[in-house]
Amino acid sequence: MAKLNAANERIKRDYFRYLKEAKRASEASVDAAAAAIARFEVYTKRRDFKRFHISQATGFKASLVDAISDRSGKPLSKATVNQTLAACRAFFVWLAGRPGHRSRLTYADADYFNLSEKDARIATASLERPVPTLEQIRHTLSVMPTVTEIDRRNRAVVAFTLLTGARDDAIASARIKHVDLAERRFRQDAKEVRTKFSKSFDTWFFPVGEEVAPILADWVDELRRVHLMGESDPLFPASKVAIDPQTRRFAVVGLDRKVWCNAAPIRTIFREAFTAAGLPYFNPHSVRKTLARLGERICNGPEAFKAWSQNLGHDHVATTFSSYGQVPPHRQAEILRGLGQPRGAENALTSGLVALLEAQGLTVRPSPRA
Repeated sequence: MAKLNAANERIKRDYFRYLKEAKRASEASVDAAAAAIARFEVYTKRRDFKRFHISQATGFKASLVDAISDRSGKPLSKATVNQTLAACRAFFVWLAGRPGHRSRLTYADADYFNLSEKDARIATASLERPVPTLEQIRHTLSVMPTVTEIDRRNRAVVAFTLLTGARDDAIASARIKHVDLAERRFRQDAKEVRTKFSKSFDTWFFPVGEEVAPILADWVDELRRVHLMGESDPLFPASKVAIDPQTRRFAVVGLDRKVWCNAAPIRTIFREAFTAAGLPYFNPHSVRKTLARLGERICNGPEAFKAWSQNLGHDHVATTFSSYGQVPPHRQAEILRGLGQPRGAENALTSGLVALLEAQGLTVRPSPRA
C-alpha cells in the first residue's frame, strides 16, 4: 500500500474545511467526499494531485464499473459509481481554482469524471419504493410484543413514527420534554433534536387511529414512573449493554439514560417488527409517504392540505406532492378509468391546490378537452 502523500493530505484538509464551513455540508457529506477521494487516490497510488491527467479520471471511471462491493460482493451500483465520480469532480473543480494548482488543472479536466449520459440516467432514475398502508402499520403495532421494557420501547417507537411522521434521526434524538401529550404535539427543536437542515418546527399528531396515541402515552408514563426519568432524558433511551452474570457474555440488560447516536437502531426496530408481523420490511421514512397519501384522501380543502404538509416539515405544499405524493398503481388505474366518465363539479381540494401551486410560481396547465 502506497504511503500517504503529505501534499495531498494538506489540500484535502483545506477542502474538507471548505465543505463544512463554506458549503455548510454535514459530517456525513464530508465523510462521503473523503471516501470518494480516497478511493481515487488508491487507484492513482497516491500520486500528487498536481500531476493529475485526464487519463486518470477515465481510468478510475472504468475501474469503478468493474469494482466489487466489499459489503455485498456484487458490482457497484450505477448510483454508487455516479456519487463517487460526482464527489471527485466537485473536488477537482475546487482544486482548479487553488493557488499552485490552477496552472496545472482546468475546470474542464474535472468533467472527465462524468458518467455517460445513458449511465447517468440509470444512476439517477427514481423508482417508487414500497410504502406501507395505514392498516399494515396498525396491524404491526397490534402484534408487537410488550413483555419487556425493550419490547415496549420498540412498540412506542413505531407508534410515535406513525403519529408524527418524524424522520428517524429526529426520533432517535428526541427527549421527553419535546412531547406534549395534552396538546398531542412533538416540538422538533433543532437545538437538541437532529432535524433535517437543523430546522425547528412543531408537529401535531396525525389522525391515524385512536389506539395509537395511548401506546406512546403509556410509554412516557413508564419512563417517568418506573424508570424515574426526567424531562431532559431521552424519549427512547438506548439499550444498556452489560455482562450477563449467567452467560458471562455481553447482553442487553435494560435501558440507558443516553440517546441513540444515530438512527440505525430505529431501522432495526422497523425491520424486526414488520418481519415478525409477516410483512415486508418498510423503513421508517416510508411512513412519511403513508401519511402524505392519507392526507390526500382525507383533507377536504387546500388549507387543510397545506397544514398537513407543514406538519411533515415541508415549507411548500409542492414538496409533499412531488416527493411524497406519488399515486399508487391501483389508484392510478382507478383515476384513469374515471377520467372517461362525465365530469361533475371540480373537487374543492383539487381546485384549491392548483391555486396554491400557482401562487408558489408553479404553472398548472389544464388537460386538453375533446
